[in-house]
Amino acid sequence: MNSLNKQQKIAVETVNGPILILAGAGSGKTRTLTQRIAYLIEHHHATSDNILAVTFTNKASNEMKERIVQLLKLKPGSEKVFLPWVGTFHAICVQILKRDGQEIGISRYFSIYDTTDQKDVVRKVLKKLNLNDKKTNPNAVLSMISSAKSELITPEAYKSMARGYFEQIVAEVYPIYQDMLGENSALDFDDLIMKTVELFQKNPKILEKYQNIFKFILIDEYQDTNNAQYVFSKLLADKNQNICVVGDDAQSIYSFRGANITNILSFEKDYPKAKIIKLEQNYRSTKKILEASNQIISKNPEQKKKVLWTENSDGEGIMIYEAMDEKDEAEWISQEVRQLILNNVSPSEIAVLYRTNAMSRNLEEALLTANVNYRIVGGVRFYNRAEVKDVLGYLRILFNPDDTVGLQRIINVPKRGVGAKTIEKFTLLANEQRKSLLKYLLDTQKTSPDELPKSLQDFARIVAKLIDLSSKQPVSELIEDVIEFTGYKAELQQTSEGETRLENIQELKSLAKKFDQLDYMTGLEKFLEEIALIESSYEATKDEEEHITLMTVHAAKGLEFEHVFIAGMEENLFPHANSKYDPQELAEERRLAYVAVTRAKKQVYVSHAESRMYFGSRNSNPVSRFIDDIPEQLLIYCNTFAEKKKDAFSGWSDVDEVDEFKPTTDISKGDLVKHEIFGVGEVVDIDNFVVLIRFSAGLKELALEYVRLEKI
Repeated sequence: MNSLNKQQKIAVETVNGPILILAGAGSGKTRTLTQRIAYLIEHHHATSDNILAVTFTNKASNEMKERIVQLLKLKPGSEKVFLPWVGTFHAICVQILKRDGQEIGISRYFSIYDTTDQKDVVRKVLKKLNLNDKKTNPNAVLSMISSAKSELITPEAYKSMARGYFEQIVAEVYPIYQDMLGENSALDFDDLIMKTVELFQKNPKILEKYQNIFKFILIDEYQDTNNAQYVFSKLLADKNQNICVVGDDAQSIYSFRGANITNILSFEKDYPKAKIIKLEQNYRSTKKILEASNQIISKNPEQKKKVLWTENSDGEGIMIYEAMDEKDEAEWISQEVRQLILNNVSPSEIAVLYRTNAMSRNLEEALLTANVNYRIVGGVRFYNRAEVKDVLGYLRILFNPDDTVGLQRIINVPKRGVGAKTIEKFTLLANEQRKSLLKYLLDTQKTSPDELPKSLQDFARIVAKLIDLSSKQPVSELIEDVIEFTGYKAELQQTSEGETRLENIQELKSLAKKFDQLDYMTGLEKFLEEIALIESSYEATKDEEEHITLMTVHAAKGLEFEHVFIAGMEENLFPHANSKYDPQELAEERRLAYVAVTRAKKQVYVSHAESRMYFGSRNSNPVSRFIDDIPEQLLIYCNTFAEKKKDAFSGWSDVDEVDEFKPTTDISKGDLVKHEIFGVGEVVDIDNFVVLIRFSAGLKELALEYVRLEKI
């Protein structure tokens, strides 16, 4: 407790009633949360069983568990007894549905379908509806269904709301998709929360049971909650009102995922007796970085006002570089990065952020040329690698023989001559007997094997053996049995990349070992559960060589680096062009800029280009208004042109930029025009919306939609 500041102590020691902790960037919210949990237990306000702590990522929940163990000085092995309920929304809901889901018809042994499984189901539905999956994108359909579920919209309700051709297609797909999940005793990720809410709403006694269990509820990153998560939380908190939410509306940047900033902005309306505690002391950044970030976010009209401050040093100002084009920008960044590394800055403390992934190419090329090792956050996750998904497919059907989607992934892995027509034929026969395909194959293999082709006889025999072993073998050994008995290992050994792929399976076995001490079927269940709940964010293993990090600003949230580069700070890029006419989207872009700046501990570098090639055309955009928001005394210009640019485009407003700016349209070839930076020039050519002008500084291609020109 001695390590806490005054506001943090208040947050920890305020026990009863609703609490909103507004935790600014770098203000020590995780420390505050874990200390609060420890305080509740140590001072006998609650037992560990009575505390529910919800996070958004497995990484965050694991970190919280580790800190609680340290604070409570728990002995090794006692964590399961003394730790509170800590986990993601999805993980918590899995446990509730495992216990009580049968009340709404959910099997105790349900599978959790990942994105690949979901796509397979959607494709089957589209085929059933005689819709071409090349014309009707399964990803788009899934996205719409996911959005509906995050808003707790049922298939029936969606049908009544559907507008337009595509929504009407989704309205047809949605109910059949749900039926197919049910037939496979499966749920998708969105179902985990939606079905738990349904369970609570339809069964008041079960809701009351969990309200009595969870006397104290803590929710991290509350600004990122969607409607389903909001309703889930509110239902649980309604009885005792002991809900403590932690968040920062200034870092609400995930509306595209369904996050609803209204949840945190309206907390006092939901809980009129709520106590508001602001954590404004920042432990991460310098004073100048915080002043810059405060100025950027202050322009947002709807927010919970707070002003970050720090006892850290003043630090350096914000570095501004005006590049000629995207290549010049990338070269400058790469050289600055190289110089930092030569000055003994660890590469792991350097990040280059950008608004869109499309910007990474030039940066990569420049870094390669400068011989700077880098890593892009993204790529194929471990659990998305084919060999890993194949092994998991086998494990899933051993645990849940009704999992037809899992079955269809591996029924011909390794290749055993089972074609689509064969699968379709025996699926129809299975449906006639009201059995899953696998159960039909296993039963037929026992009673009438000659009714099956040899390929399916062999497959059924192998699976039957593996099912028997699954009740006798720990998970790690079962994985080895799967790749041996199926012939998968032998097949991989014959390929050029076989060694690498087998190494991935060995890594899967290593992960499974921590479940080996459990009862065999329980171990398998928990293993599959953990993997299914791993978040989609990619966490690469550390490279042999240290590297800098390249990522979008969205991906950077929650991270920190000594030195942060923010590339492409131009109007229509950052803020993004899509936000131009929508005040809410523009406000989110501003929050995104705030997040970008507050990732830095020591130094922020901002770059923008006079012209930039993207989407096949060269554009000239004004400097981002977010640079204009930063007070002049905080800026350090790396070239004189940038300073002129700053002066020329000062005065951006999130309120009046759309009304005041009117594109130049009344110019023709040969006209003399005046540009705010380049001065007077002659129009050489006009091609659609791009104008070529000869200035004293040379020829310039400018986008008429965005450039200010005065005809002379």
